[in-house]
Amino acid sequence: MQPPRQYRNIALVGFMGVGKSTVGQILAGMLDFEFIDTDRVIETREGRRISDIFAKEGEGHFRDLETTLIRDYENRQGLVLSTGGGLVVRPENLASLRKHALIVCLWASPGVIYERVRHQGHRPLLATPDPRARITELLNERKPAYQQADLLVGVDFRSPQETALHISASFRRANQGVPVGKESTPSDASSGLVP
Repeated sequence: MQPPRQYRNIALVGFMGVGKSTVGQILAGMLDFEFIDTDRVIETREGRRISDIFAKEGEGHFRDLETTLIRDYENRQGLVLSTGGGLVVRPENLASLRKHALIVCLWASPGVIYERVRHQGHRPLLATPDPRARITELLNERKPAYQQADLLVGVDFRSPQETALHISASFRRANQGVPVGKESTPSDASSGLVP
């Protein structure tokens, strides 16, 4: 029998535009944790924007940088990590997060995501003629990884504050040994995340 997991941190995963940074900052304030946006840390370390890393070295190199960074947090505590949308696609990143964090996937329907990100120019994966179709395609590709989160939280009909409160309560319950389970709402079918 495996020993119970220790949840010293919270890792927010999920697609771009679901509100990981906004929710993460609110959540960190509620718990008196440090907020870390992995994309911003990588940009600071590299001295350039993520879009430049994608353009010059490609997505694979960026994913390598994410993997290295995630390992750096394995022995820390009191963190809320806001991760890049594709970080959990690599099994080693999920395994690393499981060592110390409650993994929470924020999810939204493709239409909501599109409305949130369509005017943002810093999304290299959406630099295509049909970004809405690309969102749906990427969501489908990443769905198996996102579903491995400890907790799925739908954000289509929740404010960032409500989302943070829900996660905070789940984090406290998880550390008391109460299973957090998965969430199911009427919008699951439209999000394509929960079968």
